[in-house]
Amino acid sequence: MALTPEAKVKKKIVEQLKALKAYYFFPATGGYGKSGVPDIVGCYKGKFFGIECKAGKNTPTALQEMNLKQIAEAHGLAYVVNEENMHDIKQLLEE
Repeated sequence: MALTPEAKVKKKIVEQLKALKAYYFFPATGGYGKSGVPDIVGCYKGKFFGIECKAGKNTPTALQEMNLKQIAEAHGLAYVVNEENMHDIKQLLEE
């Protein structure tokens, strides 16, 4: 089965997170989960991060934007990653 464009972005990000030995997971939404949480959350070198994965012209929803803003305001790293910057995970996490 072919991967969706967004799944390709997620796969590329995960490859880099594994290489960096970062802790990460895909949070559950719905049920007991929280809506709007980034697709991938984790920790790298003591820094909390949230990554919202998008593909093509897709952009984050207002709720996703609000969650990313809350992460940034708490001094975490919050990013929207797509085909343009999906190869730059190490650079983003080390800013």
